[in-house]
Amino acid sequence: SQERTGALNTGLDSCTICCTHANESGQGVSLLPTLFSVFHLGSTSVLQGEPVDESSVKKMILTFEKRSYKNQELRIKFPDNPEKFMEAELDLNDIIQEMHVVATMPDLYHLLVELNAVHSLLGLLSHENTDILHHGPPQPPTRDRPGELTDIDTLQESEEGAEVLIDALLEGQVVALLVQNMERLDEQVKEEADGVYNTLAIVENMAEFRPGLCTEAAQQGLMQWLLKRVKAKLPFEANKLYCSEILAIVLQNNDSTRELLGEMDGIDVLLQQLSVFKRHNPSTAEEQEMMENLFDSLCSCLMLSANRDRFLKGEGLQLMNLMLREKKMSRTSALKVLDHGMTGPEGTDNCHKFVDILGLRTIFPLFMKTPKKMKKAGLSEKEHEEHVSSIISSMLRNLKAQQRSRLLSKFTENDCEKVDRLMELHFTYLEAVQQADKRIEGEKHEMVRRGEILDDGLEDEFYLRRLDAGLFVLQLICYIMVEISNSGIAQLHQRVHQILNLRGGSLKVVRHIMREYAESIGDGKATEFKEAEKKRIMDLLENF
Repeated sequence: SQERTGALNTGLDSCTICCTHANESGQGVSLLPTLFSVFHLGSTSVLQGEPVDESSVKKMILTFEKRSYKNQELRIKFPDNPEKFMEAELDLNDIIQEMHVVATMPDLYHLLVELNAVHSLLGLLSHENTDILHHGPPQPPTRDRPGELTDIDTLQESEEGAEVLIDALLEGQVVALLVQNMERLDEQVKEEADGVYNTLAIVENMAEFRPGLCTEAAQQGLMQWLLKRVKAKLPFEANKLYCSEILAIVLQNNDSTRELLGEMDGIDVLLQQLSVFKRHNPSTAEEQEMMENLFDSLCSCLMLSANRDRFLKGEGLQLMNLMLREKKMSRTSALKVLDHGMTGPEGTDNCHKFVDILGLRTIFPLFMKTPKKMKKAGLSEKEHEEHVSSIISSMLRNLKAQQRSRLLSKFTENDCEKVDRLMELHFTYLEAVQQADKRIEGEKHEMVRRGEILDDGLEDEFYLRRLDAGLFVLQLICYIMVEISNSGIAQLHQRVHQILNLRGGSLKVVRHIMREYAESIGDGKATEFKEAEKKRIMDLLENF
């Protein structure tokens, strides 16, 4: 056909280049659309009216294997004569297009594995002709229309078939091959930039279907490539945004990938990329999304103790403190990062450093009043007050000597105005939690009346509702109250008790809240830590 002849001529030009400069410009083959279809599903190029069943898929795979072998044979035989193998190359491209139909039939994925097609498809990633790599189906996936090809639900319709396919892909080091391919792509060329985007989409959907593969993917070169791409001095565009998103996914709930990022100096990379936003707001909604992804990645990494030290040495505290002072969009996320970096005994060094860099001057104005800009930036009043209260409670737990004295003296300033604010927050959150408790008790009573069983699942759900109503913030506030009352500064002890009495508060209620807090503290921590922390809180309550 005329269309095929045109494609042949275009392909000849690119193949001539590929043969002359195989190492410089050869990037791999048209497996991307096939893999993309399998993991994004939906668009196919199967001929109208042709039934697709096990027999036709087997025939398709057999044809693919034959054409792949023939193309390889001719390329070896005539490496400097593209005319000799170009027809075979286009035949190979055609059958790959037809194979997209398998994407909509996960119950037939096992055939790709049993007939060794996965191995052959993966082998094509190192093919010399980039046209084969990037020519997609008649309506290929683009950055502007990802929805047409996104249906992870189809994968889950036949989990068994999908599991078999993913096992085979992982065994064939699919991520390592995809990363090697991305490294060779020139993103200044639109088709190749789209190739990078589509490759990231494959990784995302594989990770969504099987979160456990993130560790293996990171170790197969993905982490190194993502960090390199995130810090590349290129104008902001869709691929950089997507990289930040994949990075956040790979780090989620995964200490292995967090450790790997730390070992690769990834904390410094994240801090360098975020430093741009200390004095300038993102210029678009997409750039803001990228900034949030990088902040999420940083928060995730700080869950690992070793990364707290890297954050400290990389002057992360100074950057977050500056962001809080500059009052740009980054301020809300900087507050969240400080909370993650200072919490628990692993945050002790960061707490001391925060006081040394005059962080108290930054955090207490935020404690006294929630800025309006915080609300506009999407952070609720409760979230803001939770982060600030958590930071102050972490400092009270971790600070020693001079730094602790400096913190406590803040509460005595201006006739104990910060204690007054603390007590105001206490009664606000106490009322919110008591109202939630009242509603929950009413629901429980009604369920018992109907003869329904209150199982552990329901109790957990009720507890989450209490937390959502503000229980955790209330616990943090009560902890601060108990800590400053035990500080040895009579003025603070007297002020806390005076306001409790004036407003009809109850020591018994505070003690009950703290006991509940002590019981829930340190989830995921060692038993020894839990017991020690519980005893410490109980000792504080003895003298409250």
